[in-house]
Amino acid sequence: MPFSIVRNDIARVRADVLVNAANERLAAGGGVCGAIFAAAGASKMAAACAGIGHCPTGSAVVTPGFDLPCRWVVHAVGPVWRGGTHGERGLLQSCYRSVFAEVAHLGAASVAFPLISAGIFGYPVREALDVARAEASAFLDDHPDVEVTLVVFTRDVVAQGVALLGELRECVDDAYVDGSPHLRDRSAELRELRAPEACPVAAAPLAASVPAPGSLGAPDELAERLAHLDLSFSEALLALIDERGLTDAQVYRRANLSRQLFSKIRSKPDYRPSKPTAVALALALGLTLPQTQELLAHAGLTLSRSSKFDVIVEFYLARGVHDVMTVNEALFAFDQPLLGSQ
Repeated sequence: MPFSIVRNDIARVRADVLVNAANERLAAGGGVCGAIFAAAGASKMAAACAGIGHCPTGSAVVTPGFDLPCRWVVHAVGPVWRGGTHGERGLLQSCYRSVFAEVAHLGAASVAFPLISAGIFGYPVREALDVARAEASAFLDDHPDVEVTLVVFTRDVVAQGVALLGELRECVDDAYVDGSPHLRDRSAELRELRAPEACPVAAAPLAASVPAPGSLGAPDELAERLAHLDLSFSEALLALIDERGLTDAQVYRRANLSRQLFSKIRSKPDYRPSKPTAVALALALGLTLPQTQELLAHAGLTLSRSSKFDVIVEFYLARGVHDVMTVNEALFAFDQPLLGSQ
């Protein structure tokens, strides 16, 4: 399963495992820790943690979830920021690795975690995001079927770590976007576009390929055109994968897609992807902006400058950025649908 980011109170997120940003004493605290204890049932969680007693920085321990919407809570102790010269990065990496080791040991299918140490422990958000992203990615390389979710309370947390954010804001705020009468938020539209993935239907062809009224002539001419259609999206995608010598697993993991969804794409020549899925696959293949537009055209899609989603994707493609997690952090910061995440 893919990696995703959501804005929520982590104590309300449904997952097999919820991660608590704990202290070494495993005592109830503020922020994430306070919310976890309160939602679990403070007395029950306190008793379970007291039975364990202590957890050193960089490690993690497990308790039941009690009244939380999860089976287990993994209590992870991240480092307090002391300027970055006291092994903080190594301790934070160890903390995440301990969390994911517990997730694997428990056989959990899903885990939701906060940005550990970035709250009252003072770890700089951008550096904390770098570690979280890298460790989640490494875990998913070996456990691709686990659903991994980063939970933040406000979008500005992720925005602080977005690569090239200042330049991106200027791009998004340009007159051709915010001043355009055609600007719209793509969130609702793109959510609706996910429906055809489960039940493919014929999408509207590209405007450039629509013949003018009365220009087709005899029925035989129409039959001739229909007999010589361009490759479908699936056919074009699979040809590109073969051309680049990549495996299916390399592509769907880089694209932040589940193995199950990719299997549908491979097995159905007429598969119609949503734009987030198609763009994620283009990034996974390392396509340039023109090549991405060409691949999208096989699905009847295009990137335009009339939506923030499209402008953000084009911004990173034009700069040769093909990391889906990097682009997703920017999309999340601007309240847009994420790439892949299916």
